[in-house]
Amino acid sequence: MVKRILQDKVENSLKKFPIVGILGSRQVGKTTLAKEISSSYSNTVYLDLEFPPDYNKLEEPVIFLETHKDDLVIIDEIQRRPELFPLLRSLIDRERKPGRFLILGSASPYLIKHSSESLAGRIVYHEMNPFNTFEVSDFQKTINKLWLQGGYPLSFLNDEDTSFKWRQAFITTFLERDVPQFGIKIAARQLRNFWTMLAHSHGQVWNASQIAGSLGVSYHTINYYLNLLSDLFLVRVLQPYKTNIKKRIIKSPKIYLRDSGILHSLLNIYDNDNLHGHPILGHSFEGFVIEQISQLLPDEKTINYYRTGNGNEVDLVITSANIPEKMIEIKYSLTPRVSKGFFYAMKDLGLKHGYVIYPGNEEYRLAENVTVMPLEKYIVELSNVL
Repeated sequence: MVKRILQDKVENSLKKFPIVGILGSRQVGKTTLAKEISSSYSNTVYLDLEFPPDYNKLEEPVIFLETHKDDLVIIDEIQRRPELFPLLRSLIDRERKPGRFLILGSASPYLIKHSSESLAGRIVYHEMNPFNTFEVSDFQKTINKLWLQGGYPLSFLNDEDTSFKWRQAFITTFLERDVPQFGIKIAARQLRNFWTMLAHSHGQVWNASQIAGSLGVSYHTINYYLNLLSDLFLVRVLQPYKTNIKKRIIKSPKIYLRDSGILHSLLNIYDNDNLHGHPILGHSFEGFVIEQISQLLPDEKTINYYRTGNGNEVDLVITSANIPEKMIEIKYSLTPRVSKGFFYAMKDLGLKHGYVIYPGNEEYRLAENVTVMPLEKYIVELSNVL
């Protein structure tokens, strides 16, 4: 069984907070993690709200939950019963003690109605992502598999053909079953077309008007679709970093599909030969690297990209309290080069050193203030200083 890096954080939170939430997309491994955590508790109750007998146990929720007030109660797919949130608040306010509830959800608290306002001060959320570099064995040998197939457990742990079929089924199930569960009325075909357009635009600056025109919907509708996929942990909306200096900054975000395997499935990329012959190759690697780095960062760190109207740019800026700490360019080339705009961006951001992540194996200096590094080496170095 793969040890998830989130496990220690969740276990620690359960010692401090009455309610702990694990949020992440469907099939990312939330249930498996919750059951692993529950094995260290003497008394637990697990409720899967997609399983009718479990759902029915909460017909009289006060009676049921009060009966198990001394147990760790795990409620899976909490978004099926958003009306539970005010009740959980009342139960906690009556008897506040850590580790009473572990709730699992497949959407952000903004999409799960009532949760944010009902449980403020009583809950801590942890976002769960697909497998990352620290969770797979022998990353140097499996990096290409993780990049091609993505990090969803049932995708990564299977062979290439089974993985591709699983991801295709995941996409269909998400569109036809999962989205309607949130009360969202969007035709599955329409949302698939939008999702596929995002895949083709992966790593590019968001142009709502262009995509809206292609789909024949309004500017506001297309932004609603984007926010929906973001709230369901399937799309990353990477905002630009805005400096205090007087520069004409690109204001629109860049869009990435968060799991590289899902990206490749939407583009019908099923093996490494397909991937290396596809125009998305460079942007796919860029998004993969961004996700691996972002999963490692503590909550107080933020990621952005930086680009000005006159070409000063870098793919990734890591900030703390809005102050740039690191800048990273991502190049799928064994002989990467950076433009003058990279050095101008370094000056704009007030940094003295920049990094280039590439698919090679060696670390070396591209310039006195620029280090080229393999992803796995940069990840290890970053983890040592955080």
